[in-house]
Amino acid sequence: MKTNALNWFEIFTNDLTKATEFYSTILAAELEPATMEGCQMAMFPSDTENGVGGAITRMEGCAPGAGGTLVYLNVEGDLDGVISRIPGAGGTIVKERFSISPHGFIAIFRDPEGNLVGLHSMS
Repeated sequence: MKTNALNWFEIFTNDLTKATEFYSTILAAELEPATMEGCQMAMFPSDTENGVGGAITRMEGCAPGAGGTLVYLNVEGDLDGVISRIPGAGGTIVKERFSISPHGFIAIFRDPEGNLVGLHSMS
């Protein structure tokens, strides 16, 4: 059995198209559309057999906004690049890159719908 501190995450949205465009732009990655019972998703690139997976999710009863769960997206080696793309894509930097030595570096931002999201990189 594999163990991870986290195995799945969802960032809720009211506008899946807009949220998908935002995250695709800042991460420079393609998100895969998916539909599951009762919700529409755009899935982040992942290796769910060996690590963590997640998605942007539009689902009745689950709204985006402040005060929700804080997840950290792995942006290994491109933390500064991702941070630089956030304002142009419609997000806001809450906390610029800072060290959490010896565990690397993090930054925190708000997406266009108010979700608070973290970024993590070892370098």
